[in-house]
Amino acid sequence: MKVLKFGGTSVASPENILKVVEIVKNKSRNSQLIIVASAMGGVTNLLVKSGELAGKGNEKYKSILSEIEQKHFSAIDQLFSYEKQSDIKVQIKQVLNELDDICNGIFLLREIFPKTKDFLMSFGERLSALIISESFNVNLIPTKLIDARDLIITDENFGNANVNFDLTNKNVQQRLKNVKENIFVSGFIASSMSRKLTTLGRGGSDYTASILASAVDAEMLEIWTDVDGVMTADPNIVSSAYLLEKLSYEEAMELSHFGAKVIYSPTINPVLWKGIPVLIKNTFKPDTKGTLICKEGSKNGKPVKGLSRINKISLLTLTGGGMVGVTGVAARLFTALSLSKVNVIFITQASSEHTITIGIDIDEEGIAREAITREFENEIELGKIKALQVEHDLSIVALVGDNMKESVGLSGKSFSSLGKNGINVRAIAQGSTERNISIVINRKDVHKALNVLHERFFLSKLKKVHLFLIGVGNVGETLISQIQEQYEYLKKEHKLEIKIVALANSRKMLFNQNAINLTNWKKTLIEEGEVMDRFKFIEIMQQMNIRNSVFVDNTADETIAGLYHQVLDKSISVVASNKIAASSEYANYLNLNMLAKQKNVKFLFETNVGAGLPILKTINDMVKSGDKISKIQAVLSGSLNFIFNNFIKGVSFSDVVKQAMEEGYTEPDPRIDLSGMDVARKILILARESGYEMEMSEINNSSFMPKELMEKDTVKEFLTALKDYDAYFEKMRHEAENDDTKLRYVAEFDKGNANVGLKKADSSKAYYQLDGKDNIVLLYTNRYKEQPLVVKGAGAGADVTASGVFADIISIANQ
Repeated sequence: MKVLKFGGTSVASPENILKVVEIVKNKSRNSQLIIVASAMGGVTNLLVKSGELAGKGNEKYKSILSEIEQKHFSAIDQLFSYEKQSDIKVQIKQVLNELDDICNGIFLLREIFPKTKDFLMSFGERLSALIISESFNVNLIPTKLIDARDLIITDENFGNANVNFDLTNKNVQQRLKNVKENIFVSGFIASSMSRKLTTLGRGGSDYTASILASAVDAEMLEIWTDVDGVMTADPNIVSSAYLLEKLSYEEAMELSHFGAKVIYSPTINPVLWKGIPVLIKNTFKPDTKGTLICKEGSKNGKPVKGLSRINKISLLTLTGGGMVGVTGVAARLFTALSLSKVNVIFITQASSEHTITIGIDIDEEGIAREAITREFENEIELGKIKALQVEHDLSIVALVGDNMKESVGLSGKSFSSLGKNGINVRAIAQGSTERNISIVINRKDVHKALNVLHERFFLSKLKKVHLFLIGVGNVGETLISQIQEQYEYLKKEHKLEIKIVALANSRKMLFNQNAINLTNWKKTLIEEGEVMDRFKFIEIMQQMNIRNSVFVDNTADETIAGLYHQVLDKSISVVASNKIAASSEYANYLNLNMLAKQKNVKFLFETNVGAGLPILKTINDMVKSGDKISKIQAVLSGSLNFIFNNFIKGVSFSDVVKQAMEEGYTEPDPRIDLSGMDVARKILILARESGYEMEMSEINNSSFMPKELMEKDTVKEFLTALKDYDAYFEKMRHEAENDDTKLRYVAEFDKGNANVGLKKADSSKAYYQLDGKDNIVLLYTNRYKEQPLVVKGAGAGADVTASGVFADIISIANQ
């Protein structure tokens, strides 16, 4: 014999009931069945609402009763022939009249008692039982309807009655032993010894099926629902969650206790006692394998089998020196809560005995606070115990798995992954069975935490990184193209998936929690983006609260650079081609780096100097290894080097500047490059990364540009006026050529002093033969005293700068 249970969604409509009929028809060919069903989907909520309205004296309850009647009559019209409809409607109407009498009584009394509420709630299952069982019969599946009240005996704890298994088992065995056809039993309801109707609490229909399966020693209990089975996590939160094909009873109970709604914890016990397997199946996809729950789960799987959560809890902490060494404190605490009918979800106590912390449902916080304060009133008045500490808006995330036992490092991996994503652990608990690690966190972090942990334990081969990208000009656009080109390669070969979840330019910003489709991102940004607001961009990014987030700044915007501390403070790494932050006041530069370390994230700005050249990485590695940089010589402006390399006889300086702008080597305002300010920022950053405390004001910048030219109001005015100075620049070029030298804009740092300026370099200089837009950096150190370490290569251009930003992103992803 098998027991099949169908949930509310499985019987929510006539169409769904016909699916159930097909499943039962196929199953009944090989075995006698006991079928248990819930109320039709949504009916239980309607019954609760009608009771609440009636209890408040609101006659609108009558319209809800009409809605319930209409729902069931409509189902009858679609499921049965005209001749059969009237018989069933008469039976349904008798039950509905009883329901109407109950609600009218509540309405007159203006109050609903627990016993009355149980009776009211029973009508959903009683009504559905009449319709569904008869649907089997008319479809040639002989079925006998038996009222669960005649089978299951409980106490009178209305709303969540306790089953008397001895009497129930005898009842079931006696009543069913001579029944040859299939048996339909209404779920959720039972009766007390005095024949008062009771209900079995949350998940009561599942519990009914389990009780019956245990009583008849069923071959199997099948629970048919609207999902494929038990998943590794809630798929509504974790999109990558997948089906668990096998669980142990204990794993299933742990997961259900912490909110996995596919099966409820009490359901497991009756079948566990008898070793009866439970199969979770999808009514709407009956060919899906489902989840099998049995004595032994999968032994060859991952240590963590599943993740679950309880969303709304409060932490109550009792603390004080008067608890140390005093026996019975915990007993008094839990007795006080028990007497007040407060369910304790989570318990942890320090070994010092100085504190006890419990987690409870947030709705029971007031009752619990009052009970505990009353119990320890004397100790609190005498100062032996402090006033109860209460923390709100928390959730519990639980890692569950039989294979967690003796698996080394699971807690460490959990806390490390959460910490890297800025999720603070408020409390932890782990049972001695090592089957469960419970972690209390802020409720707002639940979605992020579940995704972080799922990625760590279930998708460890694939890491997802989410980018918030501001600046989609030359560098930003090229970066997006590079990410598109490398997406499949990184995912396949390096198990790294890079998703852009936000894009912004100076006018528009666009967000997508899952990922922005990059196929036509420019059009999407224009058409679907909202008005760009730098502060709102940061606010939305923080509200999205996505794991493995990286903020990428490809602008030259000072305001955006000023927001880095807000980003880092939320445990979001920053990658910046924007030089402003790293070259700002030393205190700000230092604070950003310290904040990144404190929050266990990265602040990377490799492209601030040398575009894609690994200059800063080289310096950092040298400093970390104990070397001391004493002197730096460098040509750091790819744009200026391009300009001076192409400024040859017969070509005007203004034309070369225009060419550099058109090819994307300069800033939109080329005066930033020509002023040498960009080079000054770069040598400042190199000095700071080498370990020196230095401000921009300490750098001597000898500009080669006429002051009156640089003071033009607009770029257009500057470019027009620049032509008038071609002769001035030609004279400089001619003098250098006559001296057999080349013009190079050189940055130098030596013994704590830094200067930048245009120099005539002879052939003895390493930067004499420096082609195109190349940069060169010579590092003199304690280990490279005579012969410097040289880094040389392309130092400007969207391609190499974007690749440097991309490299920083990958570096963060790989940490």
